[in-house]
Amino acid sequence: MLWSFAYFFCLLAGYYILRPLRDEMGVAGGVRNLQWLFTGTFLVMLAAVPLYGALVARIPRRRFIPLVYHFFVANLAIFWLLLAFDVERQTVARVFFVWISVFVLFAVSVFWSFMADVWRSEQGKRLYGFIAAGGSAGALAGPALTIGLAGAIGAVNLLIVAALLLEGAVFCARKLEVEQEVSSERQSAVGGGAIDGLVMVLRSPYIAGIALWVGLLSIAATFLYFEQAAIVAAASDDPAVRTRIFAAVDLAVGVLTLALQFFATGKLIARFGVGAALALLPVVFAAGFAVLAATPVLAVVIAFQALQRTANFAISNPAREVLFTVVARDEKYKAKNVIDIVAVRGADMAGGWLFTGLRALMELRSIPLVAIVISAACFAIAVALGRAQERRAALQRGNA
Repeated sequence: MLWSFAYFFCLLAGYYILRPLRDEMGVAGGVRNLQWLFTGTFLVMLAAVPLYGALVARIPRRRFIPLVYHFFVANLAIFWLLLAFDVERQTVARVFFVWISVFVLFAVSVFWSFMADVWRSEQGKRLYGFIAAGGSAGALAGPALTIGLAGAIGAVNLLIVAALLLEGAVFCARKLEVEQEVSSERQSAVGGGAIDGLVMVLRSPYIAGIALWVGLLSIAATFLYFEQAAIVAAASDDPAVRTRIFAAVDLAVGVLTLALQFFATGKLIARFGVGAALALLPVVFAAGFAVLAATPVLAVVIAFQALQRTANFAISNPAREVLFTVVARDEKYKAKNVIDIVAVRGADMAGGWLFTGLRALMELRSIPLVAIVISAACFAIAVALGRAQERRAALQRGNA
């Protein structure tokens, strides 16, 4: 459990060192060009998922998990060289925006697939809150390191710090393999084909429901991200000020999420069930968009962003990961990866273009009303998924 905590800490600390840089690059590239960056991210995801599926099918877990993270560390080294020597900075900034969006989903998806392979459903309900707190502690440490080190070593050199933290995550993953006694079947390669994950999503109503819930919420989150970018850009023309705003939001989310995960997440999921935990986030989105529609100002969008991300990371995301503890082993790696990568970034792309189209048809302050309808659909799906997970968990216990 402690190695799992440390693994997620290193992973998200590395990401959150880089996140303010990504957000600033997105705003600097033009708020009205964000949909193109989201589209580029989705296309890269489509190309990467079959490669990941082939990797999982052929390489044992103890080898492919370090391989994935070493690949991303090598990428960071290349970006450091390009940015340090000021090579086509604007182009590199756009590529970096797309890369980091791909990186975080792959890296976190691999982590939670590993967790679902290690822990059973009942263990997940009790322990995922604590394990996720490791990520929240990392999400708190990352912005703090960015704020403290950016002036001392320069923003570009933060890439080196992030790379070292990713290597720390690899070390923790290897220690977890040693500490956790698992069968040879779980240590072996998953097998199958490169596109099995897509077939699994289409074949299983349960997994398809997870994909739909994730996709719709990603569209709502993209609406909020675009609203945030527009309001922050209008509030300040200074890149340094905008970067500090984004880092401050990350810091606030880290503090709130960490407190909830340590003291409440496990108890809340065990007491009210997975369905209620999943349903919390759509409720937050609906309420937040209602307030934002009435008062579209910087303070509201920052508070809304902090609240929805806290609800997501502290409650709904650990509950979502529990959903995968009751599926087959190959589904934990392949179908989950399709959902975490293709569904999320496909929804981001769709949400970006939908937001752009709606902005051309109506006032900016009317767009949140569409997001409220999407949130209501997510609430209904969350309730249904919670019931399905309980049935599968009961069947799993009966077969044990």
